[in-house]
Amino acid sequence: AAEEASLSVRKPPVYRFAFDAWVERPLSARKRVAVIRCEGSNGDREMCSAFHLAGCEPWDVAVADLASGSLDLDRFRGVAFVGGFSFADTLDSAKGWAGSIKYHATLRPLFERFKARSDTFSLGVCNGCQLMALLGWIPEQNGLPEDRQPRLLHNESGKFESRFSSVSIAPSPAIKFKNMEGSSLGVWVAHGEGRFFFPDESVHTAVKENNQIPLRYVNDKNEPTEAYPFNPNGSPGGIGALCSDDGRHLAMMP
Repeated sequence: AAEEASLSVRKPPVYRFAFDAWVERPLSARKRVAVIRCEGSNGDREMCSAFHLAGCEPWDVAVADLASGSLDLDRFRGVAFVGGFSFADTLDSAKGWAGSIKYHATLRPLFERFKARSDTFSLGVCNGCQLMALLGWIPEQNGLPEDRQPRLLHNESGKFESRFSSVSIAPSPAIKFKNMEGSSLGVWVAHGEGRFFFPDESVHTAVKENNQIPLRYVNDKNEPTEAYPFNPNGSPGGIGALCSDDGRHLAMMP
């Protein structure tokens, strides 16, 4: 009903690129990025392509490679957690993937060591966004107690949402959105559990005050919105992404 009601007032969205989309770097300056996948994930090839076009050196890395010890993260400057349905999401959004890291004798210290380095960055998209929230990589660099940690819940519509949405990029510490502030873009969304939820409202207040919400869903006037279908999941304030307080770690749903 909300979508039908919006049809009479819809206008063409206005998109704006406030940045140079083309970056060219010499091979010697390309930073290694581990594009991490696991059972049931997808989009890893597209993620590798995106990092290659962004001037990085992407590596295809399976969680099993890290668990076996055949590869570690010390050689990488960045990691990217891809989307999909890790372990079929039978335990809910990315909980299986998070558990396979948090309760693994090799993987947990490996990821904690990577995150503790001052020269690293990470990106999580869709299922990877859910994972980063469960691991506590956002919104605070030093983490929060699990009962205060933001997480992703089922869309308010109760449906899997696959649609083209509009988002805007706001000023924030996020290094991956540097010099992109003021842009409004069209993006594809495809998720069933994309609604940011804050068990502790003081954490929600803090991320707003610290400008740790770099991406929001917007309506046709480029205004952040909670209205459906512009906001496909019902996240408060149109939240589409959260970053860590130091800006090195970014988790985005669309």
